[in-house]
Amino acid sequence: MNRLKNRNKMKKITALFAATLLVASASAQKLDRSIKPKPGPAPEINLGEIESFELENGLKVFVVENHKVPRVAYSIVLDVDPFAEGEAKGYTDVAGELMGRGTTSRAKDKLDAEVDFIGATLSTSSSGVYAASLTKHQDKLLGIMSDVVLNPAFKQEEFDKIITQTKSGLQTSKDDPDAIASNVVSALNFGKDHPYGEITTEGTVDNITLDMCKKYYQTYFKPNVAYMAVVGDVTVKEVKPMIEKYFGSWAKGDVPKADYPLPKGPGKTRVAVVNKPGAVQSVINVTYPVDLKPGADDAIKAQVLNTILGGGFTSRLFMNLREKHGFTYGSYSSLKKDEIMGQFSAYAKVRNEVTDSSVTEIMRELNRIRDEKVAQEELDGIKSYLTGNFAMSLESPQTIAKFAVNIERYGLPKDYYQNYLKNLSAVSVDDVQAMAKKYIRPDEAFITAVGNKDEIADNLAKFSANNEVEFYDIYGDVYKESMRPAPEGVTAKSVIDKYVFAVYGSSGSDLEKKLKKIKDVKHTMSASMAGMPEGMSITIERYTKAPNKMATYVKMGENILQKELFNGTEGRSISQQGTQKLEGKDLEEAKYEAMMALESKYDDLGFKLELKGMEKVEGNDAYVIEVTSPTGKVTSEYYDATSGYKVKSVGTEESPMGSMTVTSLMSDYKTVEGINYPHKLLVEQGPQKIDMTVTSIEVNTKLKDDLFE
Repeated sequence: MNRLKNRNKMKKITALFAATLLVASASAQKLDRSIKPKPGPAPEINLGEIESFELENGLKVFVVENHKVPRVAYSIVLDVDPFAEGEAKGYTDVAGELMGRGTTSRAKDKLDAEVDFIGATLSTSSSGVYAASLTKHQDKLLGIMSDVVLNPAFKQEEFDKIITQTKSGLQTSKDDPDAIASNVVSALNFGKDHPYGEITTEGTVDNITLDMCKKYYQTYFKPNVAYMAVVGDVTVKEVKPMIEKYFGSWAKGDVPKADYPLPKGPGKTRVAVVNKPGAVQSVINVTYPVDLKPGADDAIKAQVLNTILGGGFTSRLFMNLREKHGFTYGSYSSLKKDEIMGQFSAYAKVRNEVTDSSVTEIMRELNRIRDEKVAQEELDGIKSYLTGNFAMSLESPQTIAKFAVNIERYGLPKDYYQNYLKNLSAVSVDDVQAMAKKYIRPDEAFITAVGNKDEIADNLAKFSANNEVEFYDIYGDVYKESMRPAPEGVTAKSVIDKYVFAVYGSSGSDLEKKLKKIKDVKHTMSASMAGMPEGMSITIERYTKAPNKMATYVKMGENILQKELFNGTEGRSISQQGTQKLEGKDLEEAKYEAMMALESKYDDLGFKLELKGMEKVEGNDAYVIEVTSPTGKVTSEYYDATSGYKVKSVGTEESPMGSMTVTSLMSDYKTVEGINYPHKLLVEQGPQKIDMTVTSIEVNTKLKDDLFE
């Protein structure tokens, strides 16, 4: 009976919107299109009965029936105050992931196999657990889910795997301008001591222990701060006994509360730049914290405001920066609600040369929406857009369940969502301007930019109240110059001599004898880069032949994608775009690159060396030498202070997108035929990042000259 009742309610809602569309379509044929129709009254929304109950241990359960397909989903969400994780930031995320890696009675492999056997899904996080399956398997599903919630194993070996995976992900995000921008925005808006301003780094992950994860689970995973939403082909009568059976023994307990002072904005406009050498575009944000709670009186009005400003493809920011000026593929804004503290952000990715112009246009739009009332026509269009989005969202039972949890969690009026469209319809032009004056504060904002500081910083200073640019690192900390003096007695020559001996095991005449025995060398490398389709592999083959021949072949399978050739006299670059002959300085540089043991010949060839100091490379001290070739090309070379190996190189290359910084990291040196070669290389050229691993090095294989032609 309940199922039939619910079906009829859903049919009524669907019929209401279908009838509205049909009437509108028929009327359109009779209307004078020059006369804009007045908005009609907001349709009434009937969300249906959302049934709920509470277990004795405090677990609150909300059931939304949906009998269209024989599936059911169970989700548990914890209502826990955010708290600072300090020097072990990230441990709550590790704990949440670890919960899904096995229980005291089910090892991870067994757990995964049981979930797969019934065609289910199961995921865990620091804030809850989600599981779904066919309705006929829900008893088995709840047994697995409750075991995960009540009896996580927290195995050391699984913990170690997660730590390794987490650090690998962080290594990648260190070069992601969007991730860097997010770090800096969070740190500036909330402060590094606030839960929302803390940043997970490889260093904080190193401080995480298994005991921390166990303690987090034991302290915060309690039913009396949890909400369970059940959505699908079920009834309360069916699920209540099962939930009591599987979760009734979940022990409740006191959960700590956290209290933090409300973050404050900068008070005046400040400009913060994170340097990303070689970047050809900048990620820019105009941002600050805002006090806007879910369900607040301003919430719907503020949503309308933000949608007009930057909430979609027809918003003011998008139309200005993309359609009018062509600065970007898209510019948007967000006005985030949060029970502790939200934030505003207007953002875009733009070319370096228009970074300051883009900020100018963003600031123009922020001031315009504050100072000028929006047109009634523009407001009506946005309200229609939001009405349609809300109506479409009601098609998902998950949305209805989310509404029910939000009402309980945030203390909203019981009819908050039923009255949403009525309250949306009532938003006026004056309301939008009032919200803009309250929440849009361009004169009290952080303007952040992640990009090449040499190209963008000076032009951004004018936006700062004090005409100064502040510099930050990728984790939102104030940037500190890392270069320091080298120890007394160390010279550029002594560093190079140490490197040559470390690689070749000899110097002087002994080195010359050793090099004379090497006629040719073939390096074979596998390469990968972000965005490559799964299963695709790229092979790079690099050939050198004494005295100065060099060839590089880039292959996909047996297909050659690109060739760089130098036969000792002439050089060419061959790709799908055609053939380009090397000339002038490019040709001279190719001669140097083709030489074996080039560093040992620096003095004879006229290279100029300057020891700049010392910096950390991957946590280790390295000497920094500025190398200027006879053509005038300048490269910074980094040599490990302990091993002597070259570990980093930074230079510039010309590309179709302009001058780019190219950074190469070398590691994993191994001995082949008495010479130490790096077997791992990471090359970053602008936004492109190529990870290469040497699979083989062959010496004296009698390479033919036609390889270099």
